[in-house]
Amino acid sequence: MMTIDEMQDVLDELAEELPEVFYKELNGGIVLLPDAKGSEYSRKGASVSDLYTLGEYHHGGAMGNYIKIYYGSFERVFGYLSDEDMKKELRHTLRHEFRHHIETLAGDKGLIREDEMFIRNYLDGASPVRGRRSGPLPRLRR
Repeated sequence: MMTIDEMQDVLDELAEELPEVFYKELNGGIVLLPDAKGSEYSRKGASVSDLYTLGEYHHGGAMGNYIKIYYGSFERVFGYLSDEDMKKELRHTLRHEFRHHIETLAGDKGLIREDEMFIRNYLDGASPVRGRRSGPLPRLRR
């Protein structure tokens, strides 16, 4: 498992892959937090999560628009992966959060509806990942 400092370096590299126009009105930037964030939708309850939030997009409010990435959630969900595979998961999550940002600016809610469908499927017993049955530590990207 890569360290938080190594993940920050990878996150910086992945952020540089994206066109500058994607950063329009992302005034709070991208923040890597050490926390693991259990999802409020976990079937096991808040104290013992089986569903983790890897990233979140926040818009409006005093802090403006920004993306949070949770290192601890990546560690819990993907800690067994090689650094290269971890980088792929981080890229996927970062782009997912950027899609939220861009859609919010455009007034679109397509990804929000997709995320809601993932949660409904998860709560019905399926993993939000490619329709598989739930296994240990299903993941959620918000």
